Amino acid sequence: MNRILKNLSGILVSLIVAILAYLISNISHLMNSSVLSLLIGLIFSVVIKDTTQLKSGLDFSSKKILKFSIVLLGATLSFSQILLVGKYSLIVMMFTLFSAYSCGYIFGKFLKVDWKLSSLIATGTGICGGSAIAAISPIIDADDSDISYAISSTFIFDMIMIILFPLMGVSLGLSDIGFGLWAGTAINDTSSVVAAAYSFSDLAGDYATIVKLTRTLSIIPISLIFVVIAQRQRSKNSLSNEKFNIARMIPYFIFFFAFAAVLNSNGYIPKELIPYLKPTSKFLMGISLAAIGLKTDIKKMFSAGYKPLLLGFIVSTVVVVVSILVQYLIAIV
Repeated sequence: MNRILKNLSGILVSLIVAILAYLISNISHLMNSSVLSLLIGLIFSVVIKDTTQLKSGLDFSSKKILKFSIVLLGATLSFSQILLVGKYSLIVMMFTLFSAYSCGYIFGKFLKVDWKLSSLIATGTGICGGSAIAAISPIIDADDSDISYAISSTFIFDMIMIILFPLMGVSLGLSDIGFGLWAGTAINDTSSVVAAAYSFSDLAGDYATIVKLTRTLSIIPISLIFVVIAQRQRSKNSLSNEKFNIARMIPYFIFFFAFAAVLNSNGYIPKELIPYLKPTSKFLMGISLAAIGLKTDIKKMFSAGYKPLLLGFIVSTVVVVVSILVQYLIAIV
């Protein structure tokens, strides 16, 4: 009971911010509610000077609720969706993922951006924006300021792409399927993919949504790769002779995420529940992102300078270009 009461204040503040973001998002339709939760949380972090009494609840919201929301997201996905989008989308996604991480690593080194922040930016760009960043961040023990910066950089690019993508699609003469594949593999956040693709055509929107959901499944193998990377970094930085122990570092919530997807794929989750699971997961994600925003030190975040933002722009641009080039090479467009 004492633990619940200790966490309650921080959880309630995070919940209020998430509700406020949800209401504003539904009224304005200009911004994803999860990202808006982060931005409002950041504003509140400036207004609320001392968050000491909220710390325990904010930690619980940003970590425990975050992991549960990711598991719930898995219950809305199906492994069979990979087959639905066909071999071409998998080929394009392989190239875009490779481009995102290779550019994130190379340009991150060149710009001297911390490996955790560059990894989050590459993950958000290569997979699915805030959800992927949220999934990877606890694995690599990323700072809250890094999470906020990574989500902000991908969000800014998404807002630009919602406007530019349909215009570029028309000028390039893309087919509905070609544009859906391009939007689904190159734009970060799911809501931004939907907004851009459906403004092109309904068929493009349907196809882009399937591609995007399939792309989201790559969270699983990428997370496991980062488990190994993070453990090796900890071993390298440790003054002790701690042996490499992957079992101790495995983020088991990722397996619950995969298990939930398997249950959904085999029909063990009632179809009537699916329409409610996704918005619930999204709302819980909003609570966790609100807590991350509230915990973030704005001064520390901006002390990182322009380089992480520049890195996000470079990686996002490369992914957009690679996606369309691969489509031209395999004659999808």
